[in-house]
Amino acid sequence: MRQDLLDLTSRLVAIDSVNPSLVPGGQGETAIARFIAGWAQAAGLEADILEGTPGRPSVLVRARGTGGGRTLLLCGHIDTVSVDGMAGPHSPRVRGDRLYGRGAHDMKAGVAAALVACREAAALGLAGDVVVAAVADEEHASLGVQEALRAVEADAAVVTEPTELVVAVAHKGFLWAEIEVTGRAAHGSRPHLGVDAIVKSGPILTALGALDVALGERTHPLLGRGSVHASLVEGGAELSSYPARCVLGLERRTLPGETAAGVEAELESLLDLCRAADPELVAERRTLLVREPFEVAQTAEIVAAVCAAAERNGGAPQIGGVSYWADAAFIASAGIPTVLFGPRGEGAHAVEEWVSISDTEAVARTLVATAQRMCA
Repeated sequence: MRQDLLDLTSRLVAIDSVNPSLVPGGQGETAIARFIAGWAQAAGLEADILEGTPGRPSVLVRARGTGGGRTLLLCGHIDTVSVDGMAGPHSPRVRGDRLYGRGAHDMKAGVAAALVACREAAALGLAGDVVVAAVADEEHASLGVQEALRAVEADAAVVTEPTELVVAVAHKGFLWAEIEVTGRAAHGSRPHLGVDAIVKSGPILTALGALDVALGERTHPLLGRGSVHASLVEGGAELSSYPARCVLGLERRTLPGETAAGVEAELESLLDLCRAADPELVAERRTLLVREPFEVAQTAEIVAAVCAAAERNGGAPQIGGVSYWADAAFIASAGIPTVLFGPRGEGAHAVEEWVSISDTEAVARTLVATAQRMCA
């Protein structure tokens, strides 16, 4: 199995699948989706390409059971982020236990583990189906997983994001927002006519810093604290003019139990306090994108199944959480009990990225054992 996983992961890394929504001109998922479908069919598995958004395909691979059993969904994304600054990003290289290349860690090794596990499960005569959703666009708007969930039903799911072999039962969510402050344009020599929108934004930035400190007082046992930070500041036209507009872009990382409506109210309250301190402040807030946090009960059957399978394959499973957002939130919101479980590595979104080959094998074997328990 190890060599199969190394070969498959290497072939996936060698295919450029940079997300075009992040990087204009990115190759997207067309080539890698076609490769996965061909690999699956050659392995005797069913494969269907979904392409509700032209040029952004996902693949459903199915090991069909004998009937009457439950369906286990294995999910991983096939898009990657930018390769700027990388040397040979799509030339996979092996050094010891490490496979290097863009997407090796995030998360083509996890996809390879799911595909090989699906192939192995097909030979076990299970009653239920094992389905792999190799999905597009997780790094941007998650078009792929949403399309896949309209096409498949499942009783439990494992998302093979790189969790460092932790059985992850929770992850944070996020809300992106903008606050636009309006001033009045004027020549720099005529201060009596101008209102400096950038300066007016200062108290809002200070309040955001105070909010972040306050958020640190509330923690989740697996995820730690929520947070808020100012990501982008845009304003002004030239040095000799008063800026008529300043836009603050911010990100609020959320914990399970926190909602978009709650965060929006939190930000509006912050602005109300700033307006009370400066009655001339003109500021508007808008929400750009919301991704909900995720949590599954540690007593859920899928959690026990993955823990038992990991232990059976020589691991000492640890239950935990991950700080990043993942497609698990969409799957769980569809009513499918879900965990995350994937290999160790480093360099997601960085200029040097690698994944552990032995961990990838451990993940694949754990997924097979999980399927034996859930789909028998």
